[in-house]
Amino acid sequence: MRKVYHKIIQIAGNVITVEADNVGNNELAEVTTSRGSSPAQVIRLQDNKVYLQVFAGSRGISTGDEVRFLGHPMQVSASDDLLGRTFTGSGRPRDSRPPIEEDLIPIGGPSVNPSKRVIPRKMIRTGIPMIDVFNTLVESQKLPIFSVAGEPYNELLARIAMQAEVDVIILGGMGLKYDDYLKFRNTLDEHGALSRSVLFVHTAADPIVECMLVPDMCLAVAEQYALRDKRVLVLLTDMTNFADALKEISITMDQIPSNRGYPGDLYSQLAARYEKAVDFDGAGSITILAVTTMPGDDVTHPVPDNTGYITEGQFYLRNGRIEPFGSLSRLKQQVNGKTRGDHRVIMDTMIRFYADYKETLEKQSMGFQMSSWDRKLLKYGRRFETEMMDLSVNIPLESALDLGWKILADCFDPTETGIKTDLINEYWPKQAQ
Repeated sequence: MRKVYHKIIQIAGNVITVEADNVGNNELAEVTTSRGSSPAQVIRLQDNKVYLQVFAGSRGISTGDEVRFLGHPMQVSASDDLLGRTFTGSGRPRDSRPPIEEDLIPIGGPSVNPSKRVIPRKMIRTGIPMIDVFNTLVESQKLPIFSVAGEPYNELLARIAMQAEVDVIILGGMGLKYDDYLKFRNTLDEHGALSRSVLFVHTAADPIVECMLVPDMCLAVAEQYALRDKRVLVLLTDMTNFADALKEISITMDQIPSNRGYPGDLYSQLAARYEKAVDFDGAGSITILAVTTMPGDDVTHPVPDNTGYITEGQFYLRNGRIEPFGSLSRLKQQVNGKTRGDHRVIMDTMIRFYADYKETLEKQSMGFQMSSWDRKLLKYGRRFETEMMDLSVNIPLESALDLGWKILADCFDPTETGIKTDLINEYWPKQAQ
């Protein structure tokens, strides 16, 4: 029987302190007051002092209230009944349906043993040309989407959730506006993707501690589905809000801050989540796409800066498009040589011409006279942005490659592209020859 403590020695913000023995870090507790009870989580141990973050806040808590430790960390169900459901960051239902209490597993466990991993070699198709063609998403990859406030990153995640060729989608929302949460849910429902999805959503009005729990909830469930031979895609938005929650808690705990007030273990906190991405030997896989907003479009901000050292590339979302420059999938070479024989040449040629187009735009803005080649590049660049870069474009990989050939044929002669003759003969549109 776990002990019940009736003396709270300190209340600071939403953190309470009690003196207790035989308590583990991250252990759950229940705080009972005259107004009811609220869960709390151990966030720090110091000698015999135990610091707990109260989910519902410390309002109404007195020093004589009851604190009962439950003897286990936060748990989440790994049942198949989770599919189609929506929960809070602490696992409570958001959809007015009963809670699921079978197959409970602890969250926040260690990452997978490297000996159980295999080298990623399978593509995840999304129907978005800027991903499928130019920065292919690979199973078990961990990639951030670097963005600024105001960009349609949540809309991008919703599209990926609808279209990605995977078995299970797990969406983790941190600090979402309520209408953004509803938009996610309604979009998935309208397009028939909700039945294969699980949503863990922390809104801006929810307790801050639940924001910290969302990634662990998502990844614990994802691991169980992957062990059942499922291809799982975990979508997280926004990891900067997660880091801000860590910062707020650390400030409350009077911890010595590091860069810009963030805790000194920010890197390890982020890495502990991202390293859950895995392709299991003989089972399924976990792939992670996580939005990371950059305050002031500053890539040296501590959150994107630390993230870049952990992940395998990044997508840059600017002006409503995935930018070809700066965006990188370091694992794309594992798969884009096996898709179609022209994949790599289309990827390289179109990006090369787009770089030339950007230089031509600068010449044009400075009043330089445009040559016939410059006019070809300008035509090409406009078509590339409209027909390939626009996030509303939704076509399979093969159709995107065919479209790439068509754009090249409409703007250039075959000899101007620098593409090998055998590929020209095989793929160049016949009506353009």
